[in-house]
Amino acid sequence: MSTHSSHHHEGTAILKEIAVDYRPEVLLHTPESDEIHITFDHRGGARWRSPHRFQYGTFGGRLKCPEGNTSGLNFNIYLSSLEGDKSQDEIDFEFLGKDKFSVQTNFYTVGAGNREQMHELGFDYSSDFHEYLIKWGPSVIEWFVDGNLIRKEERKEGEAWPEKPMFLYSSVWDASYIDEGKWTGEYSGCDAPYICSYRDVRIPIGNIVSEEK
Repeated sequence: MSTHSSHHHEGTAILKEIAVDYRPEVLLHTPESDEIHITFDHRGGARWRSPHRFQYGTFGGRLKCPEGNTSGLNFNIYLSSLEGDKSQDEIDFEFLGKDKFSVQTNFYTVGAGNREQMHELGFDYSSDFHEYLIKWGPSVIEWFVDGNLIRKEERKEGEAWPEKPMFLYSSVWDASYIDEGKWTGEYSGCDAPYICSYRDVRIPIGNIVSEEK
C-alpha cells in the first residue's frame, strides 16, 4: 500500500459488521482479521453492505479481485442510497472482468448515471491487494487508488449531486448479459471458483443517518 494512504484514513473506522443481501453461503466474513471473501461459482455470487447509511465521509478498503479468466464478471465497491431503487444516488468503483488493468468510476443522482470514466491502474487488479477509497462530501467527490487521486468531481451550481444517505456495498455478479457482453465481456467460467477478497474495509466515524433492521 502507498505510504500516502494513511492520511486518508482519518475519520474512519474498520467495518466490523456487515449485512448480506443475498447468497450468504458463498460469503465468508472474519471480523477478527477484518477480511471478507466472496466465492463466485455455479451458485452465483453475493452482495454485502454496511448495516447503516451514512451522510458523507471516506469509504473503501483493500481489494484483491479474482484470478484467472474473469470475463463477464463484475466486482465492485460502491455507495448507494438503496441498491435496486430506480431513484438511487450512487458512487462507484467497478472492476470489469474482461480488463484486469483498469477500473471504472461513475456516480448517479436520482437514478441517472452516464458519468463513467475508465482509469488505467498500472497493475493487474487480481495479483495483489490494493486500496480503493471514495471521499464523498457536499461539494466534492474524490476517488483514490493506493492513496493516489485518480478522479475528482466538484459540484456545479444547478447540477444534480449525490446527497441521499448511502450504504457501502460490494458484490460479485455475472454482468455478461449487459450490452451483449460488451461491458464486462462474455462469461467463460473456465477458472471458477472465483474468489474476491477484501481487507480493512473502512467507513466514516459517525455520520450514521439511519439503521436497517
